[in-house]
Amino acid sequence: MRIATWNVNSINARLETVLSWFEEAQPDVACLQEIKCVDEKFPTEAFERLGYNVAVHGQKTYNGVALLSKTPLEDVTRGLGGDETDDHARYIEGVISGPTPVRVAGIYLPNGNPVGTDKFTYKLGWMSRLNAHARGLLALEEPLVIAGDYNVIPEPADVHDPAAWTGDALFQPETRAAFRALKWLGLTDAYMAADGSPGGYTFWDYQAGAWPRDLGIRIDHLLLSPKAADRLAGVVIHRGVRGRDKPSDHVPVVAELDLSF
Repeated sequence: MRIATWNVNSINARLETVLSWFEEAQPDVACLQEIKCVDEKFPTEAFERLGYNVAVHGQKTYNGVALLSKTPLEDVTRGLGGDETDDHARYIEGVISGPTPVRVAGIYLPNGNPVGTDKFTYKLGWMSRLNAHARGLLALEEPLVIAGDYNVIPEPADVHDPAAWTGDALFQPETRAAFRALKWLGLTDAYMAADGSPGGYTFWDYQAGAWPRDLGIRIDHLLLSPKAADRLAGVVIHRGVRGRDKPSDHVPVVAELDLSF
């Protein structure tokens, strides 16, 4: 099973590019972030023509996540619990049906900038809520993948110039500590387990020639439960998509699980 995560930075603005990649890569499951549309405006029919079942948790102009699967989706949940006042569309979860069902959660973790504001407080609070929810999911002892744009640079090796990001919410000690705490629950960073090479960037800003100069960061992650990590067969970062027409500033990351045993 090939599970992809991709922050598409507006699904309707980049639909041709996104559909082209789906036709080429044929992921079995995909978590999309920053779709930037309400549910009714998501191009569901275009993905259904490619053979996907679609679940959407959208929001006008901002945020929004979607979960797509070639097999039926079951037990779909929209929204991350723990804060009834949070109306951001940043979390979707479902069980991918099949001989070996896999629970997949797609997340768009808050950016948190600027540090020292309510936005950073919201980011850390959201991460705390995700930690509590992940703890409950891990207790189910099933194959689980929590994939998405985490807006976290885990280590200095995950950024082209660590010094340039010292004041950014993505690289703050509190942010990185919260990400480590999430992994310490028993989750495995798929890229680090399958490859781990420095420079496995997933995001290049539109400004300052970041893409041609390879000034990237790694912020799109797939975290795996023990039963998913045992089946990890590889991870591919589809870097070339960043160089296409009307690209997102993120690229797809695909983890492959061997469900034959």
